[in-house]
Amino acid sequence: MRLTDKVAIVTGAASGFGAEIARLFASEGAMVAVADMNRAGAHAVAAQIGSAALAFECDVTQRADVDALVAACLREFGVPDIVVNGAVSAHRPQPLLAVDEAHFDDLFEVNVKSLFHLVHAVVPLMRVRRSGVILNIGSTASRRPRPGLTWYSASQGAASLLARSLAVELGGDNIRVNVISPMTGDSGLRGDFVGTHYTPEDRARLVATIPLGRLARPHDVAAAALWLASEEAGCITGIELPVDGGRSV
Repeated sequence: MRLTDKVAIVTGAASGFGAEIARLFASEGAMVAVADMNRAGAHAVAAQIGSAALAFECDVTQRADVDALVAACLREFGVPDIVVNGAVSAHRPQPLLAVDEAHFDDLFEVNVKSLFHLVHAVVPLMRVRRSGVILNIGSTASRRPRPGLTWYSASQGAASLLARSLAVELGGDNIRVNVISPMTGDSGLRGDFVGTHYTPEDRARLVATIPLGRLARPHDVAAAALWLASEEAGCITGIELPVDGGRSV
C-alpha cells in the first residue's frame, strides 16, 4: 500500500472528488480526517471508511475552524503528512456582470483564502518534520478560461499560481505542492456549473468536446491524487495536472 501510516486531511470530503480521495487514501493505508461543512455527509463518508477515518465539520473560510480541524487531527492521528484542499466554490456560467459581490467574495474565500488558512495551520508542523504534501483540487478553468466563468476562472488561476509559488518557497523544507485540475465531471459541483436543467443533449454536447469521449470521474481524480501524494511522485512539485480527458489541450 502506498500511504501506509500516513496521516491525511481532506477538505470538501463529504461528496464527489473529495470523498473518493478520502476513501482511496484510506484503502492505501492512510488515516484520514474527513472535513466538510456538510457534517452529515462527512460522517457518512467516514463511516464508510471505518476506523481509519474521522469526520470533522469545518468551514475552510474560517481560520478558527481550520485550526480546530488540524488540532483534532493532531490529537487523533498525529501530524498530517498530506493535506488535500478539496473544498471548491463555483457558479453556473453567466455574464460576468451578473455575478454579485457576495458570490465573488465566496469564490475567493473558498478557492483562495482557504489555502492561506490551511498553509498557516499545517506548514509549521511539516517544517519541523521536514516533509509534507499539499495538494490542491483546482480546475481546468485556470488553464482554459471561457466566457461565463470569468470570476471563477480568476479564483482558480490565483489558486494555481499560489500553489506553484508555495512549491518554490517550501521546496527547501521537503514540502511538495501540486494541483490537480479536473474538468466539469460527475461530482457534486456539476450542478453548480450547469444548473438544474442539464439534459442528456447538454451532456452529449459537452462530451463531444473531450478527446477521450467522457467526463472526469471521481476515481480519476482520486487516482491522480494518490500518485501525487505517494513517494512515487517524490520529485514532483509545482505542477498542475489536468484530469480532463484532453479537453484543455
